[in-house]
Amino acid sequence: MRLRIDEILKQKGKSKYWLYIQLGLSYQNFNKIYNNQTSGIKFATLQALCDILECTPNDLFVEYHSSEKKV
Repeated sequence: MRLRIDEILKQKGKSKYWLYIQLGLSYQNFNKIYNNQTSGIKFATLQALCDILECTPNDLFVEYHSSEKKV
């Protein structure tokens, strides 16, 4: 699974910085979520993302299949 935050922001004409200010997370945590570099997300953060972006969790996530095998 991966988050589609960048795609949703582009559809809404909003910037990464705008979302960062709206969420109120530390930049380090926000950046990890935004860049899909986290293995988990708090429900409160997920709810805030949905509220701010006016979407559902189903809109935020997409199934991701890597064509490369990890060695």
